[in-house]
Amino acid sequence: MGEEIERAPPMRVRVKTHEGLGLLTASAFFYPFEDSDCQKASNSTACSPPQLQVFLFFFSLYVVALAQGGHKPCVQAFGADQFDEQDPIECKAKSSFFNWWYFSFSAGILVVLTVLNYIQDNLGWGLGFGVPCIVMCLALIIFFLGTKTYRFRAHSDDINPFIRIGQVFVRAVRNWQTNPTAISTEEEAQGILAHEGIQQFKFLNKALVMPDGSKKDGRVCSIDDIEEAKAVLRLVPIWATSLVYAIVFAQVSTLFTKQGVTMDRKITSSLQIPPASLQSFVTIAIVTVLPIYDCILVPVARAITRKPSGISMLQRIGIGIFFAMLSMVAAAIVENKRLEIAIEHGLVDTPKATVPMSVWWLIPQYLFFGVADVFTMVGLQEFFYDQAPGELKSVGISLYLSIFGIGSFLSSFLISVIEKTTSRNGHTSWFADNLNRAHFDYFYWLLAGLTAASLIVHIYFSRSYIYNRKLVI
Repeated sequence: MGEEIERAPPMRVRVKTHEGLGLLTASAFFYPFEDSDCQKASNSTACSPPQLQVFLFFFSLYVVALAQGGHKPCVQAFGADQFDEQDPIECKAKSSFFNWWYFSFSAGILVVLTVLNYIQDNLGWGLGFGVPCIVMCLALIIFFLGTKTYRFRAHSDDINPFIRIGQVFVRAVRNWQTNPTAISTEEEAQGILAHEGIQQFKFLNKALVMPDGSKKDGRVCSIDDIEEAKAVLRLVPIWATSLVYAIVFAQVSTLFTKQGVTMDRKITSSLQIPPASLQSFVTIAIVTVLPIYDCILVPVARAITRKPSGISMLQRIGIGIFFAMLSMVAAAIVENKRLEIAIEHGLVDTPKATVPMSVWWLIPQYLFFGVADVFTMVGLQEFFYDQAPGELKSVGISLYLSIFGIGSFLSSFLISVIEKTTSRNGHTSWFADNLNRAHFDYFYWLLAGLTAASLIVHIYFSRSYIYNRKLVI
């Protein structure tokens, strides 16, 4: 392997996940809840669960959340570490790894939305929590069976990477008055003038020397340290432009579902589709398009571009952002039509009435976003792993995950600001409780515009982006 790997596999967090799921299962079996018990009870206290069960339930949820916080950044980074980037065949396989990892993840979600939901509703929550606990136990056993075959990076005796990178910025600031000639002389002495990357963010090159222009051992940063700092700095614009995508991502499980609640959801005369179940179409699009992308589109693109991944990671992210914009456009058009039908049938002031428009009209916006996930979601995973400095691969995946955490907060903040602004002077808010008077369509058009703007900015930064040398990845 071109570079030995030192990163502990996510064993401890996997065990914590099992502990959390086990406690969650125990809390459900400890006090099995039946609706009939509360219906027969004379007061709410009679059907309230014991305090011990409440404590056990919430404690297990926090344990699962804590475990996932450690598991998610590590599992992809550790899996990708198993491929040798110096081997052309393994380099291609590493690119496919991210595709098939997300395919498996999405397939699992599809099973949850179908099989597990049925078990929980019809056979009980104890079994509903117990099944994933058993499956995770089997996964842990399989994971341990491969322990002796995993690749690890050799432990580095260098300074902690966070300290090294921090020192670059600190010393560059301290040396801001350093004579440019001294820096140019040091660059020339190290033979790095022709390297394109070292010419970007040149202010960090001041960390090569001392404030007086001298170079004392142990008091200056190496060129590798500076390149690591620049690698982190290059990630910031891509991270920032992806936040709008995360805001759009937050609408799939919120506003899309609210739209569906008001529409005709009949499958047969006696059967209705739950509005939240429409989210499964995102997953269906992912598990359908990902194999096509990896098995057909990538080989064709690879033959044309000669790149292991077919297209660059930033191109892939950009394509996904474009499909996210199409999803918002489709959502706005459908919502506008729904409002028109509500007006035509005199349902504006009867919010609980079903608008005579089939809920299946929402499917295109779900499918568009599923395709967007195939490109942007997987592209972001691979990009932040691949472009993070060698010892910070897990941190790179954490940066990718932080996009969606912060994007969710931004979505809530944006909705809150718009709601206060549009409800002034007695006007109806875009997000009024009566959806037949609200204007989700305006919000969708706004998000479509923001997504288009973020795509333009993304293309701008992508064109000037300098991919890291193999020295740091």
